[in-house]
Amino acid sequence: MDQGEGGSSDSAGRGKPVSGGSIPGGGGTPAFTLTLGDPSPLPVLLAVPHAGRAYPGTLLERMRNPGFAALRLEDRFADLLAERVARETGAALLVAHAPRAMIDLNRAADDVDWEMFGRGERHLAQEIGSYTPGRRARTGLGLIPRRLPGLGELWKRRHDHAELDARLAEIHAPYHACVDAALARLTDRWGAALLIDLHSMPPLPARSGERAPEFVIGDRFGATCNGGLIASAFAYFSEMRRGAAHNRPYAGGYVLETHAAPRAGRHALQLEIDRASYLDSRLAEPGPGLAAIVHLLSGLVRRLAQDVAALGRARAGQATWAEAAE
Repeated sequence: MDQGEGGSSDSAGRGKPVSGGSIPGGGGTPAFTLTLGDPSPLPVLLAVPHAGRAYPGTLLERMRNPGFAALRLEDRFADLLAERVARETGAALLVAHAPRAMIDLNRAADDVDWEMFGRGERHLAQEIGSYTPGRRARTGLGLIPRRLPGLGELWKRRHDHAELDARLAEIHAPYHACVDAALARLTDRWGAALLIDLHSMPPLPARSGERAPEFVIGDRFGATCNGGLIASAFAYFSEMRRGAAHNRPYAGGYVLETHAAPRAGRHALQLEIDRASYLDSRLAEPGPGLAAIVHLLSGLVRRLAQDVAALGRARAGQATWAEAAE
């Protein structure tokens, strides 16, 4: 981080935004911003990896259809939701400014489709044993997205290895180091912490006459979050009469796989929100439902924060008993 991990807090207990990383070709634009109070008022970190809109001109120039592709790739204005929820609740906030078209922060560093690169880079990949693209890269949505359904190839020409190295070093690595450090601080203070990896999704199709869910909660099929937290989230949505699905079609990706450690008190879930719930009819700009979704998510964060704090107290009690037994 540029100004020390997490920065300081204002009189209201909210942290001051601190920039980190750098967007190659972006004229010094930071890759992300972290806001984390010291001390933190809640054991929750809201992270938004896919809403970045800081597109360098060089990136836009090489995209085939930058306006349409950017709109499809982005979790459009999910950062605006998260910023308002964090302001309402005091939750820590991490927002990526680097666009997903440049690098996908929810993908592993080796999840690369090497066919996007020049001949020399493909040979290099073969030499280091990573020529075979990762599972998500094969779908066209790897570390650097390659294609979109209905649009096809995103790029006018191939990339080179130096560009990939720069994006990894200046965006991907520092972003994930920041997530790790923020969760460590929250866990140290509260005994447990929850990462809510916030995304948005196109409207899902309805099934058998039922309304399509507005939310999808992902926990890698139980691997990344305490089951009680997931049950509490579903109970909340039920009380609010909002439809929610579990792990299908979105179970969570690299962020959850990397940063969740429930046994160590680090819990993580991915939350997908129907874009039609808070955007306009074109799914392009903030719409009339935004305030209601902010209010809904703020209530969810407050409830889960209480549950996480209880888990932290339980962990502290277990440690005390273990010390006494020794």
